[in-house]
Formats: sequence, C-alpha cells, structure tokens
Amino acid sequence: MSLHAEHFSERSPLYRLHQDAQLNALGDSCIVSNYGAGDERARAAHCGLLDLSNLARVGFRGAASAAYLEARGYQLPAVPNQALSQADGSQVLRMSQAEYLLLGSLQDTGARVRQEELAWQFDDTPNYLLPRQDSHAWLLLSGTCQAEVMAKLCGVDLRAEAFPVGSVAQTSAARINVIIANLPLGELPCLHILCDRASADYFWGALLDAMQEFGGQPVGLDALR
Repeated sequence: MSLHAEHFSERSPLYRLHQDAQLNALGDSCIVSNYGAGDERARAAHCGLLDLSNLARVGFRGAASAAYLEARGYQLPAVPNQALSQADGSQVLRMSQAEYLLLGSLQDTGARVRQEELAWQFDDTPNYLLPRQDSHAWLLLSGTCQAEVMAKLCGVDLRAEAFPVGSVAQTSAARINVIIANLPLGELPCLHILCDRASADYFWGALLDAMQEFGGQPVGLDALR
C-alpha cells in the first residue's frame, strides 16, 4: 500500500505539497523518500531542498539547562550561536547563554530527541521545556549552491569562509525570522533552516524560487543515503 500523509497522526505543514511523492514512515509521521524524477542524489549534491519538519526537535532554557543536558549525555557548544553534532547524529544548537535547541537524528528517526521532551518534568529547577515541534518547520537546503541561494533571501553572509561548519545565525530570510545552522551530513554541505510553522508554505516557495537559477529542486530522504 502506498503511504499518504493522511495515514499518520503527525503531518508536516507542507504535506499537501508532497502529494505526488513517495513517502517513508518516520516514527508516528512520515518523510518524503523521493519524488520519482531524475537523480536526486546528484540534485542534493548541487542544490536540493528537503522537508524535515516531522523529525523531532525540542528546546530547553534556564540556568540549569546546561547541567541537565550534560547529565543526559549531550556535548554542548561553548558559546552561543554555535552548534555541535553528537555521536548519534543529533545536533545541539546553543541559542543564547542559557537556551539550547536539540535537533533529532535521521539515524534513529529522532527517537532520542523525542524522548527528551517526554522525559522532562516540571520542578523547582530552572530548566524549562520549549516545545519546538509545533512552533517551527525544519527545512534542509543542501549542495554546493546553498550560500548563493540564501544570498537572495538573507542579509547574512553564509559562505563557508564567513559561516563555517557549526555556525548558527538567528536572522531573517524572505522577511521572516529564521534559525540557520551550517551542519553537513557527512560530506554533503547542508544548511538547516527553521522557520515559523505557519510560514512554512510561503518560505518553501521562496526557497524554490531562489533555487531556480541553479537548477535546484526538492529532494527526498533517498538523496541523502
């Protein structure tokens, strides 16, 4: 049986744009496997766009958040606006002195980060949960043209020499607030972009429009394997 987003309890805000794509299960949700047209691996290496909005993510804020996350086995960036990849493929972004954003790994379909949200309990410790699954969409812009694409939408210089691996920018692109992290997947250059979930449809279109000059198109998970 072919999978459709409607079969899952969790859906990306962009699911209507993926109606003709092949889907794979991703926990209780799904992810685009491929669009069935051409060599998507080559496309991802040059200029591709993937919807990761169904992959788990969660935030923590407070004076005790660093100690809490370290006790949970995470390595933390030393300063704000930096990201650090974990051994299991998840990512920790340090947004400020006392705020962190965890991005799930495709290796475990986000299970570890999803569990962090479930395990947190409110008490008198200054460590507060920031649910990000329903507040932010998560897009992955891949390939060698990513900085040129983003130059059309964003005032931050995202070229590798100015925005090296592990850098995080909290800025605006296409006139909406975004979080951008330079976090490659293996040897594949990748910018992870989080935007307001309600603006995801608009921002997806803005990215595709900026990608046209470079022959960029959407890709699925198969392109990353």
